[in-house]
Amino acid sequence: MQLKDVLYTKNQGIATITLNRPEVLNAFSKEMLEGWVACIEDAKLDHNVKVVVVTGAGRGFCSGMDAKLAGKRFSEGSTDKREASLIQSDDDENSLFIEQRHELKNTVHRIPRALATLDKPYVGIINGPCAGAGMDMASMCDIRIASDNAKFTMAYVKMGLVPGDGGCYFLPKILGISKALDLIWTGRIFGSKEALDMGYVDMVFPHDHLVDQATDYLLQIASGPSVAIQVAKRLVYQCWEADLNTALDLCQYGQFIARATEDSKEGPIAFVQKRKPEFKGR
Repeated sequence: MQLKDVLYTKNQGIATITLNRPEVLNAFSKEMLEGWVACIEDAKLDHNVKVVVVTGAGRGFCSGMDAKLAGKRFSEGSTDKREASLIQSDDDENSLFIEQRHELKNTVHRIPRALATLDKPYVGIINGPCAGAGMDMASMCDIRIASDNAKFTMAYVKMGLVPGDGGCYFLPKILGISKALDLIWTGRIFGSKEALDMGYVDMVFPHDHLVDQATDYLLQIASGPSVAIQVAKRLVYQCWEADLNTALDLCQYGQFIARATEDSKEGPIAFVQKRKPEFKGR
């Protein structure tokens, strides 16, 4: 798999997607988004991958759209939004304006659509600035682990825009409607402590120890009963949208799957023998 603007590694059951445009705080490129989707799809199919991680190269996590590029194009006198498109390919140059209605669907929206069928844990390691669409992307993670140097902002409003990459869907589910609207309407910058206090991130580690301490946590998940972990993730998201009776039915079906695994037998045996279970993910 050839990738540009994205690095992809696998180690000890952890697949790590690293956004790799550090010179622009990992702002999107067409190639980055394509590679990101490819990595997610690869991780879905690799039985040895137990946890998927997304992080950023250099000093930032992700600044979302390339605002400098848009500003340059508009300041040069263009009012053509095709020319200000931040993630279009050269082939789009002569496309009709109306065709741009599918631009987000065919590019950045492929990320949340791919994640919608990823049952494996998806964890964001927020190593620095996380802004606009970059914060939308962080909001798609099941769990967010932040550096104490990390900064966050829903910066769309400062560009005269609305969250276009799923932020209006994901952020209220994490924070509630009023807090999500506060961040969207003001676009204010807040740090990792406030992010932790409001429940946006789940853990904050000293920047110099972020990777090591986050990895310890990820290895704990990766060594667990992966079928049960994946079914539990699917149940949490499905039950969120369901009524009580439907949710209970879904939990029953999920339990049938978990009980059919070898790991469901290993857990009780290890408990009786007073030893650490050795889960095989099957």
